[in-house]
Amino acid sequence: MGITGNGYASRVWKGRKIIRGVKVSFNGKILRVNLTEKSIKVEELPKDAELYLGGRGLATKMFYDEVGPDVDPLSPENKLFFATGPLSGTAAPTGGRYMVVTKGPLTGTIASSNSGGYFGAELKFAGYDMIIFEGKADKPVYLMIKDDHVELKDASHLWGKDVFETTDKLLEEIDDPRARVACIGPAGEKLVKFAAIMNDKHRAAGRTGVGAVMGSKNLKGVVVRGTKRPEVKDPARFMETVKEKIKKLKENGITGEGLPKLGTKVLDNIINQNGLYPTRNFLDSVFELTDEISGEALVEKGYLIKNMPCFGCPIACGRRVTLPNGIETEGPEYETGWAFGANCGVSDLIAIVEANHLCNQFGLDTISAGATIAAAMEMYEKGLIKKEELNNGPELKFGSSEAVVFYTKQIGLREGFGDKLAEGSYRLAESYGHPEYSMTVKKQEIPAYDPRGAQGMVLNTLRVIEVAVMLEVI
Repeated sequence: MGITGNGYASRVWKGRKIIRGVKVSFNGKILRVNLTEKSIKVEELPKDAELYLGGRGLATKMFYDEVGPDVDPLSPENKLFFATGPLSGTAAPTGGRYMVVTKGPLTGTIASSNSGGYFGAELKFAGYDMIIFEGKADKPVYLMIKDDHVELKDASHLWGKDVFETTDKLLEEIDDPRARVACIGPAGEKLVKFAAIMNDKHRAAGRTGVGAVMGSKNLKGVVVRGTKRPEVKDPARFMETVKEKIKKLKENGITGEGLPKLGTKVLDNIINQNGLYPTRNFLDSVFELTDEISGEALVEKGYLIKNMPCFGCPIACGRRVTLPNGIETEGPEYETGWAFGANCGVSDLIAIVEANHLCNQFGLDTISAGATIAAAMEMYEKGLIKKEELNNGPELKFGSSEAVVFYTKQIGLREGFGDKLAEGSYRLAESYGHPEYSMTVKKQEIPAYDPRGAQGMVLNTLRVIEVAVMLEVI
């Protein structure tokens, strides 16, 4: 296979050096899939690919070149990029990640959503650095990739099925248990503004509504199996460098001890004790019941079964858990635990895990789902949302674990009051004439670090807006 964009990471890129002696391991091939025309083309990677750092950098550059600023995110004219980076699929630590770049329906501007698991590495193993989806299929389809064999297949029988069912069915149809799946659930099909693309069942390209873009194109999923491995310039030197980096990760107190032991929820008490833990829709910055929902509580209550690492990751911060009611699932991560926990005033760890499970099942971004429910809770308690609007659903009161689980499911299916919540907290609050109840930037919910104390969040937000204005995408 020919390699284009085969520079070396030892080169200086805008004054920075990456890992020395490592070949930029692009395969040199892009799959361009036109869903309207049902055509698939293999293209060469741009020859200047090495100038753009990682899959995100290159996909963003290509998206900017190909998609105009006035394109509606849910129109056929929008494009959807699945992009790996030069170290994806190699032995480099955390080499399993991939990016989804598109115009996001939640924000109306360029989106870049990241996911772990094994899908990104498998796409690289099949020989492709990127997939670009264009247009809209006239009926539900999925893309099947087996190394050089690529085809669009009918997915009508999968439409309406959740993420877990879809994943199992696609693995059955490709007839290879080593294959990997990225797909949407009902939330993506129903164009929930913060629908996620789920891979490996429990890993999410979650933010900005990339799953709704996939749904708008009638694209149910991608199943991929690859048998190739990316090349590096000097394998011995590369592995020496990898071992050095892994050693540093193992010796670090966070990546070597805290994250493997407690997952990302090791942050709960740390962030809370520093007064940065947004509580009850950001009314407060400290949650008095954090001990009940922390990473430590997940272990002490006996819910944790084992760690679930992503491809090539020595940290293994993923969690496999089981609940007293029989649910066995993965998670929750720090952001998820916060969104359905402190931000909703909920101290019921079982309800938080159940809500997380529903998000994975239906394909939802957990941050926006929990934060939207939190905004609705404040609006309900302030009298803006009336009880009769809830269609006999539980009251939206802070601390209600029943409400968190119930409305997460309603959002995923766009049923009842969940149809309003599915638009995200900004559009919900704006519809009542009070957008100030939405804790968002560019209509996207702020994550679990209170910017009143975590000043870096404020600076980063301002920089994002500045760059977006400069690129004329907002």
